[in-house]
Amino acid sequence: MTAAPASPGVARRLASMLYESLLLLGVVALLLILPHVLIGALTHYVASPRILQLHGFLLLLWYFGWFWSAGRRTLAMKTWRLRLVTTEDTPLTPARALLRYLLCWPSIGLFGLGILWALADRDGQFLHDRLAGTRLLRD
Repeated sequence: MTAAPASPGVARRLASMLYESLLLLGVVALLLILPHVLIGALTHYVASPRILQLHGFLLLLWYFGWFWSAGRRTLAMKTWRLRLVTTEDTPLTPARALLRYLLCWPSIGLFGLGILWALADRDGQFLHDRLAGTRLLRD
């Protein structure tokens, strides 16, 4: 009988998030900043802050939506040996990945309360994982 995969500790998940942030700098530079710089240089038009925010939001949605669904993992998740599954231990559907993505914003943005939630959660899960019906496991 094999043991159930362990839930990673909060420190491991925070380290993975920090590493993910560093990796995203390259993605954002290439797919967000560069196009707007080129458009601005060629057309002398600067996009409004709302357009830039929407572009960034959709870019990150595409990035995380792709990697979180169908059992795929980001480089940070592979490096830190994490995998994201539903509470039923199945790969995320695109709809579940979207739900988790949308819940991550207030979870992290409200002074990290959704992250601090893990300290009191019975399974050590972040609030957005608890609400989205997902969980991170350690490989």
